[in-house]
Amino acid sequence: MKHNPFAWIEIPVNDMDRAIKFYETVMDVKLQPVDFGGLKMAWFPNEENAPGATGTLIQQETYIPSREGPLVYLYSEDLQQELDRVEGAGGSIYQPKTQISPDHGYMGVFIDSEGNRVALHSRH
Repeated sequence: MKHNPFAWIEIPVNDMDRAIKFYETVMDVKLQPVDFGGLKMAWFPNEENAPGATGTLIQQETYIPSREGPLVYLYSEDLQQELDRVEGAGGSIYQPKTQISPDHGYMGVFIDSEGNRVALHSRH
């Protein structure tokens, strides 16, 4: 395989403006809102030639925010920084920063403003 297995990630939302504000605050990034004829999306930044997949927030009636199902991990330099912004942005901490192992770094999980369970991963 010459690429990472994930090509694209979509995080369902009910309120696009609220979700954009949440993720821009927590991740300290700027999302790009896009409307494809009623299909609302907000794209996460995409660094050319950077490892990992990119993705979007998506608002559409068949996409339902959930705490169940696949768990998306967002990259972080030190995930405690993002976790510290979650509650002020309207989310909640689901699992605090926890060491996976010395070789694999740390993880933490939050519930976003829409009710999705989302994880963070960092080496530190």
